[in-house]
Amino acid sequence: MNFSSNFSAPFIRRPVATSLITFAILLSGVVAFRFLPVAPLPQVDFPTISVGAGLPGASPETMASAVATPLERQFGRIAGVTQMTSSSGLGSTGITLQFDLNRDINAAARDVQASINAARSQLPADLPGQPTYRKVNPADAPIMLLVLTSENIPPAEIYDAAGRRRRPSIYLGQRPPRRACRSEP
Repeated sequence: MNFSSNFSAPFIRRPVATSLITFAILLSGVVAFRFLPVAPLPQVDFPTISVGAGLPGASPETMASAVATPLERQFGRIAGVTQMTSSSGLGSTGITLQFDLNRDINAAARDVQASINAARSQLPADLPGQPTYRKVNPADAPIMLLVLTSENIPPAEIYDAAGRRRRPSIYLGQRPPRRACRSEP
């Protein structure tokens, strides 16, 4: 008897046993699936540093050309930078640097500080202070912001009601300033 050609023969001869084996495999798969250690989002700490500088009254174009560009040139020389994004607005500019995953964030912060010091001579003389930097984790940013408003209920009661009903399912951070809670028609 050739086993390879008659592999399915016992399963065909015993359909009840085949059904029970199939059900047992399915049940063990469902039980095992519940014990898989899978997180909804992987815990990855991206080495990211955010740099900010302000020049009161300067236009976004001035901030981009006179402040962001010299800083970006210096930051481009830092080893391990994988992504650099900048945004300039009225009187302020922000640059976000993301590094290789294996890069030590403290060493990267020292390199960023050295680059800021090197770019200081190329920045406008009337810049009120040295550009600042801080270590950030993009994974800590909220994925959803929820704003509740009412014409009849005070903001404190809305916040308390949201905390009683939704706190188990969502995280409620600090209450935004009152002006952020009101929508103007």
